[in-house]
Amino acid sequence: MAGFTDVYLITGFLGSGKTTFLNRLIRQFPADRKLMILMNEFGEIGVDGTLVSGEDLDILEISKGSIFCVCVKTDFIKGLYEIAQKIRPDVLLIESTGVANPADLKKDLNLPIFKGRFRFREQFCIIDAANFLDAFQVYASVEKQISSSSTFIINKIDLATRDQVEEIKSLVKRYHPDPRFYETTYADINVAGLLSLGQTPAGAGYEPGQPMSAEELERYVEDLLSDLHESLTPPDLLMSASFFWKGGSPSDLWEMTARLPREVLRAKGFVQVEGRLHLYNYVMGQYSLEVQDVPVKENQVNVLVFIAPPQVMSAVEKIMGDFNFVKTGEINRQELFQKK
Repeated sequence: MAGFTDVYLITGFLGSGKTTFLNRLIRQFPADRKLMILMNEFGEIGVDGTLVSGEDLDILEISKGSIFCVCVKTDFIKGLYEIAQKIRPDVLLIESTGVANPADLKKDLNLPIFKGRFRFREQFCIIDAANFLDAFQVYASVEKQISSSSTFIINKIDLATRDQVEEIKSLVKRYHPDPRFYETTYADINVAGLLSLGQTPAGAGYEPGQPMSAEELERYVEDLLSDLHESLTPPDLLMSASFFWKGGSPSDLWEMTARLPREVLRAKGFVQVEGRLHLYNYVMGQYSLEVQDVPVKENQVNVLVFIAPPQVMSAVEKIMGDFNFVKTGEINRQELFQKK
């Protein structure tokens, strides 16, 4: 096993196709190398982790916020420490939530407690060709993602015009003199050249050292996050809310979707329709309902997670009530990077 863990970050706005791209990487990953997946979801109920395919995968899921925001940064740092100390994979793939600002990742990977285990390699930005330009105008996290990425997968080109794709490229080039572009549908590209899977340099090694106790790690993270003004930036204000569906017909889902406010960015979840499990997928006005054959947890069935600005959540809740949905738990309010 290599003495270092090479880290790749997958970013992209809500619904761009990050999990589909992650699955492409997993399927083509060499069998003789150890792979670890860290997935971050904004909502209270994780969906994407269920959609990741592969046998005997090491997966760590962090929900209810962005791993780059203080709200769940504690879990992120602790998770990285566990990976560095015990799991020690050759490659760590991190899929961030679609509203994340990834600017602090490199700094986090170089924290002294990791003792140089992690080597940041590349950041992939998945772009929803049909919706990217609209999202860029509103959400600062989109700008942060493209400004810190190096490789751009322009996805869903079948839903966009040629002019839209060229405008996206021109916009990205404002931030990068020589960006690397791939144009895809369903993130279907040969990923062989995207990961650098070279051996550890001669003479290089990694010593994890004496592990910290749980109490010591807790104190370390608390001290690390005590001075927040260095890393916090003005937030975008978004909220997530989960709703349980008591059941109905496909037409009920279609009608519910048609009534959603246009400000709703994302909705996703597994629903039981006519005796079969389906994935409900909503991205900025575009909706699909696809049959699924994956094992899901009991608390995931018939639960949809919505992400939207707070001012429209009351309208969403009213619409959901009209179509046999009830809200589950508390709305998870998450402040993210707001464009001035």
